[in-house]
Amino acid sequence: MTNSHYRWVIVAAGGLLGCVAIGGMFSLPVFLQPIARDTGWSVTGISSAMTIGFLAMAVTSMIWGTLSDRLGPLPVVLTGSVVLASSLVLASLATSLVAFQFVFGLMVGGATAAIFAPMMATVTGWFDTHRSLAVSLVSAGMGMAPMTMSPLAAWLVSNHDWRTSMQIVALVVAAIMIPVSLLVRRAPALECAPSAPSAEPARAEMSRAQALRSPQFIILLLTNFFCCATHSGPIIHTVSYAISCGIPLVAAVTIYSVEGLAGMGGRIAFGLLGDRFGAKRVLVLGLLAQAFGALGFVFVRELGGFYTVAAVFGFIYAGTMPLYAVLARENFPLRMMGTVIGGTAMAGSLGMATGPLAGGLIYDAFASYAWLYIGSWIMGLGAFLIAMTFRPMPVAKAEPAPLPA
Repeated sequence: MTNSHYRWVIVAAGGLLGCVAIGGMFSLPVFLQPIARDTGWSVTGISSAMTIGFLAMAVTSMIWGTLSDRLGPLPVVLTGSVVLASSLVLASLATSLVAFQFVFGLMVGGATAAIFAPMMATVTGWFDTHRSLAVSLVSAGMGMAPMTMSPLAAWLVSNHDWRTSMQIVALVVAAIMIPVSLLVRRAPALECAPSAPSAEPARAEMSRAQALRSPQFIILLLTNFFCCATHSGPIIHTVSYAISCGIPLVAAVTIYSVEGLAGMGGRIAFGLLGDRFGAKRVLVLGLLAQAFGALGFVFVRELGGFYTVAAVFGFIYAGTMPLYAVLARENFPLRMMGTVIGGTAMAGSLGMATGPLAGGLIYDAFASYAWLYIGSWIMGLGAFLIAMTFRPMPVAKAEPAPLPA
C-alpha cells in the first residue's frame, strides 16, 4: 500500500499545510511597522514575539510529535490548524504588548509546531522509495510561504489596518488548513495488525526511552541545533548587513527573494541526491558547504555579490533540512517517528532562536556583522564534524534457519 497514489496526496497536504502555517507565523515581519505605528509599542517588543514563537515551537515540537504517534496525525494537525487560526484572531484583538507577545508568540508558535513534525513523520512512513524526494517536496511547500503568504499579508495591510489584515489572514488559514487536515492519514504500515511481520525487526522492540537516549538521536539533535544556528543569523540579519553596505532597503529586501527561490531548487536537488547517494552522505557534504556559504557573506559589499552568495547559501541550507527526517526514518521505528522528528525540530528551533540575539549583540559590540558570519562558519563546521560521527543504528542479523536433521 505504500505504493498507493494516495501517498502523493499526503505530500501535497503536508506541503500546503506547512506553507500556510509558516506563512501565518511569518506574517509578523510584514505587520511589524504598521503595528508599531498604530499601538506605539516598541519594534523590539513586537519583534520579540517571533523569538518567543521559536522557543514555543522548540518546547512543543516533541509533545505534538509524540501525540501524533499515539493518536495519529489527523487530530494533531487539525487541532494545530484550529488553534493557529484562532490565535491569529486573538492576536489581532490584543490591547497590550504583553498580551500580543503571549498570544502571537506562545500560541501561534506552538500551533505551528503541530504541523511540522507530525507531517514530516507521516510522509516518511508513506514512502519506502523516493523518501528523500517526498520529504523535500513537503519542505519545499513550507518554503513557499515567503512567496505566497507574505505578499498576501503585504497586500492586505496596504489596504486595511493591521488588525483587519491579521483577521483576514486567520480566515485564510482556517479556510485552507482545516479542510486539508482532513486528508491526512496514518502511514499504512501503522495500520497493520500487531501480529503482522515487522519490516524492521531489529528496531521494532526499541522503546521510546531507548531511542531518546541513543547516540544516534543525540547526534541528530546536536547536528540540527548547530546547523540551524549556522543559518539563523545570516537569514535574519543579511538585509541589515546589506543596508549597512549602502544598498537601498528596497533592493536589499530582494536578497531574501533570491535566497528563497534558490532554496526551492535546493530542496528538490538534495532530495534527489539523498535518494541516489544516501541521506547521511549528502547531509554531511551539505553541512560543510553551508559553513563556507555563510562565510561568503563576509567578502561581499555590492548587490550582485549578495545575490550570488545568497543564491548559493539558500540552495544549500534549504536542501539540507529535510534530510534529518530521512535519517530519522532510516534508524528509528516508524511508530515513534513523531517523537524523534519532533526532537530534531525542537533542537532546530532552539538553533534558530540564537540568530536574532547573537546578530544584535555582535553588531552592537563591533558595529560590524563580520563576526556574525565568521561565527556562523564556526557553527557550521561544528555541525559538519558532529554529523561525521553519526553511525546507523545497528541492525540485528536474521538467524539462519536450522538445518534439516
